[in-house]
Amino acid sequence: MRSARDLRPAPRAALRVNGVHKTFRDKHRETHALQGASLIARSGNITGLIGPDGAGKTTLMRIISGLLRPDRGEVKVLGIDAVADPLKVQGQIGYMPQRFGLYEDLSVRENLDLYADLHSVPASVRPARYDELLHMTGLAPFTARLAGRLSGGMKQKLGLACTLVQPPRLLLLDEPTVGVDPVSRRELWQIIERLVGEQDMSVLLATAYLDEAERCTEVVLLHEGRLLGQGAPEHFTEGLEARVWYAERPSDSRRRLLTELQERPEVLDAIIDRDGVRTILDTASAPPALAGTTWQPLRPSFEDAFVERLSHSVKSGTKHRPPPKDSGRHSHATVISAHGLTRRFGDFYAVRGVDFEVHRGEIFGLLGANGAGKSTTFRMLCGLLPPSDGALSVAGVDLRKAASAARARIGYMAQKFSLYGHLSVMQNLHFFSRSYGLRGARQRERIDWALQDFRLSSLGSSSANELPLGYKQRLAMACALMHEPDILFLDEPTSGIDPLERRAFWTRINALAASGVTIMVTTHFMEEAEYCDHLVIMAQGRILTTGTPQEVRAHSHIRKHLRPSMEDAFIKLTQSAEKHPDAP
Repeated sequence: MRSARDLRPAPRAALRVNGVHKTFRDKHRETHALQGASLIARSGNITGLIGPDGAGKTTLMRIISGLLRPDRGEVKVLGIDAVADPLKVQGQIGYMPQRFGLYEDLSVRENLDLYADLHSVPASVRPARYDELLHMTGLAPFTARLAGRLSGGMKQKLGLACTLVQPPRLLLLDEPTVGVDPVSRRELWQIIERLVGEQDMSVLLATAYLDEAERCTEVVLLHEGRLLGQGAPEHFTEGLEARVWYAERPSDSRRRLLTELQERPEVLDAIIDRDGVRTILDTASAPPALAGTTWQPLRPSFEDAFVERLSHSVKSGTKHRPPPKDSGRHSHATVISAHGLTRRFGDFYAVRGVDFEVHRGEIFGLLGANGAGKSTTFRMLCGLLPPSDGALSVAGVDLRKAASAARARIGYMAQKFSLYGHLSVMQNLHFFSRSYGLRGARQRERIDWALQDFRLSSLGSSSANELPLGYKQRLAMACALMHEPDILFLDEPTSGIDPLERRAFWTRINALAASGVTIMVTTHFMEEAEYCDHLVIMAQGRILTTGTPQEVRAHSHIRKHLRPSMEDAFIKLTQSAEKHPDAP
């Protein structure tokens, strides 16, 4: 018998996309961004748009918003033909792209005024609308602050408020939580869910965080411009039962167990998860018998389903490992030392009295909310910003006296990938290799290595600006490793990168650490913090806690979680610091 819920009418469609194709051409090649993509987004729902880098998510968003015309296919937005009447569509929707255009020299209030002017919002309704948006986003105390002085999370919330200044019936969000710390990410989701629940708004949201996909009513999975499936998140995990397992070996390091599992032919995927390794098997079968290893079955997640469907890409990423360096790098010497590290900007302390040490071959994580002082600390460690106070040495060199000598031994991958966008992939590799002093046969050897090992050979003539985000990350990483540095600094290197590229990235990082390279990394992906040997969590320029991932999770004392995640621990620590800002 059908339930009353089954008899209710299905929600009407806020969006219909049918057979959409889009090809981009330049003098070098054709890119088939969309190849017959189709989807339905139902009214009053949050529909997630999921896919690896280059899947066509942003292209599809731009077509739906009327900013691009498809080569062929149909797009109906709120019953309007978006191909025939894009301006009418733009008057009915809100669209927040990945790089939302805030004016950083204007205040929060002035940005709202500007977007209200652009949308012709009557002056009489603005005060009430602003009050609602500022309360919803938590920005009410900051209306006079310049947008450029907001944290990353606050900027994203201001961007969303500007998008909502004229309430839309359909809201398009292209990766709104990229580069945002876990606390701000949760707050953004609370805002989105409130909009849907209280205002019956329809939302199409693209995201690189697959745990966010599980918060969506429905998920659309794209790959290479084609639809792989649409349905409720739990629909995608069907058939994965008895294939997802948790492996734990207390007598061994988690990274060593991870490497061992990645090399097993029956293992499709393996990632570090808390104290063990989450594993997907090729088939529903008993896990491999490994000495000292215990196994527990796990409920499949959407990320498991995502990886399983695109397993060929994951496998190709895990095969590219750098060869081991000489064993002389494996001593446990201190290679980075900070004592009383302080940086002032006028009367403002961005970093205050920070102490830590990093040993050779370690992966050391520097975590914190947006504005905690991580990037400032990073820039000082790289010799790009002089400290105001304290002692700092890298590779045995005092950075306050001889920063250039240390920089020759380090590789640096900036948060926004410091590539030259107008130069081609090959030209970037030539430029960075020469900057690191490589010439002749050695330079050619390292460029050939980069093209092959990072799978960039077919893109040598493409400009860096044209590359999907995952390929930009590969190129930036190749440039940072061109001179085979002893120390590698990675500032949010996987921000916005899909899980397939993140897996390939961490496989490489694990291999580099095993060969004796010292890694320092900042990240907003808390599950990535589990790959670190030691962590520092910062807030308001100070260190909140330090230790191994296991110690950080244990010290956070989260009673409601029997097995707290790193994100649980991070949120508890940072929220406690906000409530007690003067506590030591």
